Amino acid sequence: MQFTGIGTATPAQRYTKAECLSAFERSAWFGRLDERAHFVARTVLQRDNGIEARRLAVDSLDEVFAIDPDTLALRFRTHAPVLAAEAAAAALARAGCAAADIDAVVVSTCTGQLCPGLSGHVVEALALRADVRAYDLVGQGCGAALPNLQLAQALLGSGAAQHVLSVCVEVSSAAMYLDNDPGVLISACLFGDGAGAAVLSREPAAGRRRVRWTDSASLTDPTQRHALMFQQRGGLLRNVLTRAVPALAAEHAQRVLATVLGRAGLQPGDIGTWVMHAGGRDVLQALQQRLELRPGDLDHSAAVLREYGNLSSAFVYFVLEAALADAAPAGWWWLSSFGAGFSCHGALLGVQGTTTHSRGS
Repeated sequence: MQFTGIGTATPAQRYTKAECLSAFERSAWFGRLDERAHFVARTVLQRDNGIEARRLAVDSLDEVFAIDPDTLALRFRTHAPVLAAEAAAAALARAGCAAADIDAVVVSTCTGQLCPGLSGHVVEALALRADVRAYDLVGQGCGAALPNLQLAQALLGSGAAQHVLSVCVEVSSAAMYLDNDPGVLISACLFGDGAGAAVLSREPAAGRRRVRWTDSASLTDPTQRHALMFQQRGGLLRNVLTRAVPALAAEHAQRVLATVLGRAGLQPGDIGTWVMHAGGRDVLQALQQRLELRPGDLDHSAAVLREYGNLSSAFVYFVLEAALADAAPAGWWWLSSFGAGFSCHGALLGVQGTTTHSRGS
């Protein structure tokens, strides 16, 4: 399987940490929450938490604090199809691939639900063929990109498709929930809105940098599902985020990495570029230590986190796009995501050439 095009999309509105804190302090929610909640929010939004800004699908931060099922469902229904289609169109353009060439589309999300699913909206917006195979994957949280890509690999490997369109889209502002729980408050301060997409093909595209999917592995530990998950409460999605997440992410990431590198006869030092889901600053630090990474190995992930926040399942598309735009050296690259389940996934990529992949091209 070859990555022949990557695309990303975010809402136009950029909000800094300081702006988010100011909006929270003037909202009615500020008075509903206790002093400890105020302290947690101020600590997260005033210290260096690895995030400087986020893109949110609201015209004003005051809209974020209108938290009711109908408002949030409308926000997801309005923005998720648009973001998914924008990222997908960018991926098609960079792959030099026509809509008629796409044989299957796989769309992942966890921040809202539509029936019929988002895949139909992507089919309509891009004018994909009526006989395209369309799949909607839900409930996989931040780790969803890799299972999405694994399905694409299976479709290509079986001969059922020549080109597959992979899309992950999250409107985290449509999954807003506030209460006095520190994990809930921290979550509200971390996540942003956006979509990532990739065109996957059986053969490389002529004249473009070759990014080949070589092997992958996954781990799921249901005994840890309560460490990171969504709950349904009052018709809303309530994100559960616990202190155990950074250590869990690092441990599972190491196990998945060892499995795939062992099969390939490689060592961690053979990996030249790391395309990692960040989660947050503490997760990046745990990954750095557990995987014994070199200074700078997680710079692309850290840069995406700082400018966009945690984009959930879409995050790794942004990091892969950044690595390509930065003309990261050819060789072995490692792509990894983790999230609800508790689950972790990783893939070994073989990259050739030095052609840059500009976000504006």
